[in-house]
Amino acid sequence: MRNGIINIYKERGFTSHDVVAKLRGILKQKKIGHTGTLDPDAEGVLPVCLGKGTKLCALLTDHDKTYEAVLLLGLSTDTQDISGTVLARGRAPEDEEQVRKAVMSFVGTYDQVPPMYSALKVGGKKLCDLAREGREVERQARRVEIHAIRILEMDLPRVRMEVSCSKGTYIRTLCHDIGEKLGCHGCMESLLRTRVGRFALEDSVRLADVERLRDEDRLDEIILPVDQVFEGCPAAVLKEDSEKLGYNGNPLSQQDVDMEEEARGQIRVYDRGGVFIGLYGWEEEQGLYRPVRMFYEKQEKI
Repeated sequence: MRNGIINIYKERGFTSHDVVAKLRGILKQKKIGHTGTLDPDAEGVLPVCLGKGTKLCALLTDHDKTYEAVLLLGLSTDTQDISGTVLARGRAPEDEEQVRKAVMSFVGTYDQVPPMYSALKVGGKKLCDLAREGREVERQARRVEIHAIRILEMDLPRVRMEVSCSKGTYIRTLCHDIGEKLGCHGCMESLLRTRVGRFALEDSVRLADVERLRDEDRLDEIILPVDQVFEGCPAAVLKEDSEKLGYNGNPLSQQDVDMEEEARGQIRVYDRGGVFIGLYGWEEEQGLYRPVRMFYEKQEKI
């Protein structure tokens, strides 16, 4: 079984679930998971976790993301993107500065109401399933943060923009909200995810590339080892007498590990054979490192 992360370029027309299903066939392994849903019409970066890397799914989902989107003013749809049923039309402003100010006013935190066509669950049912049944339910607004917006091109009624944002932000809804602020309606015409944490568009590979590299026995070139996700954390090696503590997920003292420099934050812990044990975090009150996420599996010791 392969372990690690592949930076997949999700192509238009595939769901994130489709990508995982196809990779299971290409790689002949079941333990695969993705790190955050992209709409079928959206494209771009989708980190996919393999084997022990699936323990990273939640951590990577929490990372900030960057998108390139086209906002179409003058149109509102039930899905908040161009693929939906048109609900209303309006006259898009001709004043570029007015549009620019409205777009940039969303930089910072704001309370965003999730769209009905989303995978969020209310009462145990996905909102998108309720929407397809013709039902609309009240959704609670969630605080999101737009770190930055860069307008790349303005050819009204279209605005192409780069958006960096926190997890849980719906770019479709951002487009809708900008249109409502301008009083003309708006929806998303296209979406390209260009970054998830450290995973960038220029380093992504398509499913066809994965299949080709498999046939050439070169998959290691595109699989990022699990420990490299935490490469910004200092590395620590368990001392011989302390390896059992690491294998069992016990807290560690500074005397249990060898490090180049003393660290008070998170550290990557390895055994003396170079096997990655897990990510540990310093607990000041107890003066110990405690497991944040364990990746060691007992058969590795053999």
